[in-house]
Amino acid sequence: MSEVRRFGSLLTAAALVALSASAALAQSRGKVPLEDYVREPMPQGIQVIVADFEGPVFADANGKTIYFWPVTPLRNGDAGEQKGKPTCGDVPSKVNAGLMSPYPGGLELPEVDTRPACTQQFPPVLAPAGAKEIGKFSVVEGPNGRKQWAYDGYALYTSALDEQPGDVRGGTKKKTGKGDSQGAGREPAAPTENNPPQFGVAPLQSGRLLTTSDSRSVYVSDRDAPGKSNCVDACLNEWTPVPAPAHVQQQGDWTVINHPTGIKQWAFRRQPVYTRPGDVKRPSLEGGDMPGWHNVYVTKPPAYPKGFSIQDMQSGQVLADAQGRTIYTYQCRDDAVDQLQCDYPEAPQAYRLAVSGRGDQAQSMKNFPYVLADKGATSTSRMWQVMSLDPKTGKRAAAGQPDALNVWAYRGRPVYTCARDKKAGDAECDTWGEFYGWRNGYKAFWLRDDFGDNDE
Repeated sequence: MSEVRRFGSLLTAAALVALSASAALAQSRGKVPLEDYVREPMPQGIQVIVADFEGPVFADANGKTIYFWPVTPLRNGDAGEQKGKPTCGDVPSKVNAGLMSPYPGGLELPEVDTRPACTQQFPPVLAPAGAKEIGKFSVVEGPNGRKQWAYDGYALYTSALDEQPGDVRGGTKKKTGKGDSQGAGREPAAPTENNPPQFGVAPLQSGRLLTTSDSRSVYVSDRDAPGKSNCVDACLNEWTPVPAPAHVQQQGDWTVINHPTGIKQWAFRRQPVYTRPGDVKRPSLEGGDMPGWHNVYVTKPPAYPKGFSIQDMQSGQVLADAQGRTIYTYQCRDDAVDQLQCDYPEAPQAYRLAVSGRGDQAQSMKNFPYVLADKGATSTSRMWQVMSLDPKTGKRAAAGQPDALNVWAYRGRPVYTCARDKKAGDAECDTWGEFYGWRNGYKAFWLRDDFGDNDE
């Protein structure tokens, strides 16, 4: 779960319940440092939570993550919202728009009679009557005439996919795919990271990686002591201390130390930080392979379910089940103007079945078996859950359904293995589907991909 940090606002009773639940579960994470952020004025009823994977994000009074929908150039046009101009409406889309695919627009969407409207899937964060601008938060009018909050000009929404405080299922900060390959997705709205201007954060599957502003990975050394660098002489041929400006002051998790060479050097959580000139890729995980050196993460993902494993491959690492079989995620976004997700069990399964089983659920389960969860299996985070599925449809099973399958799900979506993989470390079904698996298809659960782009 997530630990909640508040700033400035009085919380409702519902928010206090969300806060208590989040704080209690946060204690189970031990003494893992939480990612810091810049405090700023917020409207009453809006707070900041530190989510398991996404780091600090805005949430409503009930702890539900808040999202925005930035404009994204697609193959045949743009989708998303411009600043100050919400377009997410109350009328369900019935046909595809032809923005992403080679298919012409105007084709009827699957299960059109039950397709939700944009505002059903992403309810607007409504502003009370008479609400005034506060800090970066302003009030805009949606296409339905209702007043809603905006942040930095972008209209704000929650997601119907989020069930509890700490869920971030409606979108991600992590950039996936290349160009327009995954459509126009939502992103969690977030406060500014409390890092000096010289640094940035790269959201990877392995965590939120600390980088320099030009995307070089940042490293720490086991040979150093808190607040003291021991990287001198030959060490400096391989590693470069990250210099700090002469008159800079301590900032959040950041301090400045004196390096033995006489320069000022940045330290993160008291550990001196370095870059590695030998890194080719930006960002890179290669420096962390050197004995005694480690990449720096401002937020690490929570533990994987018990029994899962990490498999080494020639190109990196993948997450695998207890037998070493590569785990796959399925992603899907339909091509309507509102670009709704179609990769969760309540959505139409027609897209998934088309690429995995020629329209047949039984064949799909042979090609891409669900990762089954042991009886009584539980997760310690909101990232992983056990869900009950109907094996005949792939949708949620009815309560007490005798043939229901208990399967592992990642961020509210089932995960799979692939029948083509014959041994541990195989990933024969990576990029399976449309747009190399990014738009409607399967991707291996890459934790690291040194020669591709799956960790970026």
